[in-house]
Amino acid sequence: MSLQLPASIHVLERGWLSANNILFLEGENATLVDSGYVTHATQTVALVGKTLDGRRLKRLINTHSHSDHIGGNAALKSAYGCEIIVPAGLHAAIADWDENALLLSPLGQQSARFQHDSLLGANNEIEMGGLNWQTLAVPGHDMEALGYYNPEKRILISGDALWENGFGVIFPELLGEADGLNSTRATLEMLAKLPIDIVIPGHGSPFAAVDLAFERAFRRLDTFTADIDKLAWHAIKVIVSFAMMEKRRLPQADFPAFILSLPFAADVNIRYLDLPNEQLTARIERELLLVNALRREDGWLLAGG
Repeated sequence: MSLQLPASIHVLERGWLSANNILFLEGENATLVDSGYVTHATQTVALVGKTLDGRRLKRLINTHSHSDHIGGNAALKSAYGCEIIVPAGLHAAIADWDENALLLSPLGQQSARFQHDSLLGANNEIEMGGLNWQTLAVPGHDMEALGYYNPEKRILISGDALWENGFGVIFPELLGEADGLNSTRATLEMLAKLPIDIVIPGHGSPFAAVDLAFERAFRRLDTFTADIDKLAWHAIKVIVSFAMMEKRRLPQADFPAFILSLPFAADVNIRYLDLPNEQLTARIERELLLVNALRREDGWLLAGG
């Protein structure tokens, strides 16, 4: 089938440091879902402004509170005066700006502080782009995350609960905060029962090969459930890759200390892998070079891409 979104929906596809921004046109107004990473905030404001084309950005809604989804909130609020709406379960973490709960400090990431104006809970409806969207609880990657589903057009906005090739790192499981593996399975099983023609993910292009995406997601989840050390190793590599994308380049000699400065990487290694620091850092460097997430250049390590 051809992938065609309604004219009122514009997906601003971003790279892996920033989540996608989804702009809904609503006459003279507009609503945005997710705002990217803080270091891209100026670019986000410009991209949104170009697509608004004179409209007013009335609302900004987040799927969840990870840094690559909320990092542009403050800048967009400043630029456009929009209302900020977050999932209801995030009220305290954002109101108190709890950097541990928001996974900023543990992951070595940053975000400009903002305050939300209102909350949105699961099992509600919200109108965006002239369509009615059901709010779905999609715990796993983030226990408070919401997805948005339009049954009329059979479109799912999945955030990081479902990508074309998997899903976001299951942080709650690795941090010992919640049963993230079983929550992820329940989320995927719930979503797989919905009639879906198009998925707009938090990262990557919108896609229509929905059944294949679920097959990949369940297969990956089965792998992590059978061997949680594989989830731990995958998560450490993802976090180091993200940190390097923000850093951009680093002297190769400084890379081991850089890895060990990331609390999440060090803690997950201790909790699950128990690798000596030298072995941990050497293995990360080797594997990220193999998949071109890193490259060497004149004594430096550069982020891939």
